[in-house]
Amino acid sequence: MKRFHIHIAVEDLPGNIRFYSALFGIEPTVSKPDYAKWMLNDPFINFALSARGAKTGLDHVGIQVDSEEALNEMNQRFAQADLPAAEQKSAQCCYATSNKYWTVDPQGIAWETFHSLATIPVFGQDTSIPIKSESCCAA
Repeated sequence: MKRFHIHIAVEDLPGNIRFYSALFGIEPTVSKPDYAKWMLNDPFINFALSARGAKTGLDHVGIQVDSEEALNEMNQRFAQADLPAAEQKSAQCCYATSNKYWTVDPQGIAWETFHSLATIPVFGQDTSIPIKSESCCAA
């Protein structure tokens, strides 16, 4: 199973939580002082907001998968599109530990494919992404 992922950097987290909760018809699945996430089934999407000082607007998009096999398949798709991918194992970001691959599409939008392994009690800090674009979330 794959779930589309969108992450938006915001300045007014409470206002955005109020807006997106009304839009989606449910409260966030995860709500922290600097982060909120909805794991929606209709539409089937992982939608996240963060207020951590990044440039506001679209931060990155991605595909969340439920196995390492599916993660490797997504990395092969990046390769088929002739996109260089950066691998991150056990990355700790967004209150989760995940294995990831990152790339940047021809427009400069950062794409992430990831398999979450566990939740963690802090936002965490990804390592730098060598193919990072201006819009990418990792430090």
